[in-house]
Formats: sequence, C-alpha cells, structure tokens
Amino acid sequence: MVKSKIAMYTLAVLLAAGCATRRADFREVIRETTDRVFPSLVYVRVVCEDLSSGKNERHEASGSGVVVSEDGEVLTNHHVVDKATEIRCLLSGGESCTAKVIGFDKDMDIALLRLERPAGAPPLRAAKLSTRAVKRGDVVLAMGAPWGLARSVTMGIISCTDRYLDGAGQYTLWYQTDAAISPGNSGGPLVDTFGEVVGVNARGIILGGQAFTIPSTAILEVLPHLRKSGGANWSWFGFKLQPLNDFDHNMRFPWENGVMVAGTDAGSPARKAGFLPSDRIVAVDGKPVTILNAEDLPAFERRIGRMPFGKEVVFCVERDGKALDISVAPCEKGRVEGEQKAYERWGLTVKEINQFADPDLAFFAPEGGLYVAATSWEGNASVCGLRRRDVIVSVDGTRVKTLADLDKIYEAALRDLPGRYKMRIDVSRKGRDMQFVLNYLEDTEKEDVE
Repeated sequence: MVKSKIAMYTLAVLLAAGCATRRADFREVIRETTDRVFPSLVYVRVVCEDLSSGKNERHEASGSGVVVSEDGEVLTNHHVVDKATEIRCLLSGGESCTAKVIGFDKDMDIALLRLERPAGAPPLRAAKLSTRAVKRGDVVLAMGAPWGLARSVTMGIISCTDRYLDGAGQYTLWYQTDAAISPGNSGGPLVDTFGEVVGVNARGIILGGQAFTIPSTAILEVLPHLRKSGGANWSWFGFKLQPLNDFDHNMRFPWENGVMVAGTDAGSPARKAGFLPSDRIVAVDGKPVTILNAEDLPAFERRIGRMPFGKEVVFCVERDGKALDISVAPCEKGRVEGEQKAYERWGLTVKEINQFADPDLAFFAPEGGLYVAATSWEGNASVCGLRRRDVIVSVDGTRVKTLADLDKIYEAALRDLPGRYKMRIDVSRKGRDMQFVLNYLEDTEKEDVE
C-alpha cells in the first residue's frame, strides 16, 4: 500500500514537472516567434483627405504594417492608407521615414508601400509570407501597434479557415481568429509558431472577441501584380453569381453541379454576350464548375478573375433544359471607386459614378457621370436643396460628365463673383428629374471659421 502511494505521488510529481516544462517551452516559442517578427513590424501614421463634410479637410489615422523585403516594401491594409496625402512609418529600431503607395487592391483590402530611405541605408529585416494553409486550432499571434501605442502581441487560435463575408473579400475567404485585434492592429501580421506570416489582419470585432485576417496564400497571388502595375489586374465579366445552396436567401436549386447567374451588371461583357438570370454555368473553357455553397464563390471569382483581358472564354450554360455555349471576353476591372473633389464655395463634394462602388446610381447613369457625395452642414448646396446621391446632369444648361467638366464651371463661377452668384443645377434623384438654384454669394465656410 505504501509503495503504491509512493508510486502515485512520484507519477503526479513527474506529470506536474512535465506540464511545467511544456508551459515553459511554449512561452519560449512565443518569445522566439516575437523576436523573429517584431523587427519587421511597422507603425504607420497617415494624414488622410476627408471630403465627407462637403469641404476639404484633413485628419490623422494610424495602423500597422509588416516589412516583406529588405529594400523596404511594407504590406498593410488598403483602408489604412486610403486617400492618404502623407504616410509616415516608424520602424522597430526607431528609424522613421515617409512611404509611398506602390500598389493596392481595394477588393482584397491590401496595399503595398515602399519606404523612402536614404541611399546606403542598411537592409531591413523582412518577414516571410507563409505558403502553408493554416488549420483550425492552430495557435497564432497577432502583432501590431494597436491604438497607436507601442508594439504588442496577442495570442489565439484559428477559429475558422474559410470564413465567407458577404460584401467583403470577393476573391478570398478569411481566416477567423480569437487573437485580440484592436483599432490600429489593421495591417499588422498574423504569425504562426514557426515565425512566418500567415495573414494580414484587417477586421476586428470588439464584441465577441473575433477578428478576420487576409490569408498570406491569397496575398502571394496578387503581390507580383501590385509590384508590377500597381493593381491586382482582375478581369471583369460582370456576373452576379449565386450558389446552388443559397442559405441566406432560403433558396436551393435542384442540381448537383454548376453555379447560377443571378444577374449581370449594366454594360458588362456578360450582359453584352447575352447571359440571362437563371442561366446555370456548368463549365468554363471545358473545365467543370461546382459551387454548392457561398464559401465556394471566392475561389471561382478568383479563377475567372485571373483570365487574360480581351481573350474569349467559352462558358457552357444550361438554360431552360438546353445546353449552349456562350463566348465572352473579359475586360480589365480597373478602379472600383470613383475620384472625388470638394467644391468648398458651393459646399459640396462631388464624386464620379463607379459601377462597382455605386451600382444603383450606375443603373440610372450607365454611361457614367457625377453625383453629390456630401454636402456641408448649412452650406450653399444644402440650403438650395441638393442632397447626397443626387446625380448631376447639367449646370446652367452645360452637361457635365467628369470632374474636369465641373472644374471649368466652378473656376468660371468664382471669377464672376460678385457680379454673378447663382446657377441652375439639374439633377436626377432616384430617376426623377429635378432642378435647383444654387446661390453661392456668401462664403459660408469662411464665416464658420470666423
């Protein structure tokens, strides 16, 4: 009996020692991983252009980044540097420098920066982007500069490897993690226990403790395009696709293969080629297609998005029980958001209509044009009755299609002050034609300052 108790006590001590050793070993793994990646962390501070109030303002924002090449390439989120007029970066060793955006993809929320360092500066410590796919339960570390503070690291696991977020990330699924990601962590790396970057952190949810990361495997696909041409170079067909098992819309189609065409974008190659709603695409260039669930859509979007511009692709389609082939050549997707400009004396911000960012407005203006993106509170445009998302048709009888057209009218209007201070603006509001008289005699923005 005594021997038995001694044996049990000895076993308990050994188990406790083993657990302590494992805890110590794991702490060492975290330290080694942190030491390996922290030198590549970048604190990013930007001065952004803000036209949301109908005037040209500036505000500061901050985020994180990670060095991915010795000569100063830095990966971060597009939303961190969007509309930035100045980008300043602080490196781990205390070196600070400005940076320029050399490429970005808004769809994937990725931006590639280049640090502007003096000639002869020593090479930087670059982190390695992992080519391995992670698995649920893998331990990961989120690194960055949250809240604009000093660099930090949080730990968690991969909760989901293929999270689909409708309306966010057309070409990729997301990694979901419970590693804490706070404001300012955006653009920072998610790192595995091998010290490799498995993704770039992009979205955090304060309530619920979950966050979302762009996988490194998806980033590696577009990185060469960002370096070479400044964009991801996606091909655009203009499909609106629907999986066979559409849980969100409570629809289930009675087939085991293919993907449904829910619709096509106005003016798109797909619409011009004759695709119709309820067409079922079963093959592309002879290769079968099966999109059962929403999680299958990004891979297919990425597949057709990488096809060459202008080269015809043959889609095998089932329509009303009959098979037919439709050939269509994609065009370059290009920008997914129009340019904008504030006209401060008028008290409004005007933006180009973009079929990706403003599909509802593009429906009423298929050839493009301009719309009111914002009006200044109690500014001249707001007082006269102009509202957000009014499509501008003409100004004093002169049709306007581009910001350059409106620039000429605005500059002439300022030159004619105070002799002439009114003009008629024709707009389309939700398809309804309306006219307003804009009185800009008073400089309301100047009076606000005084």
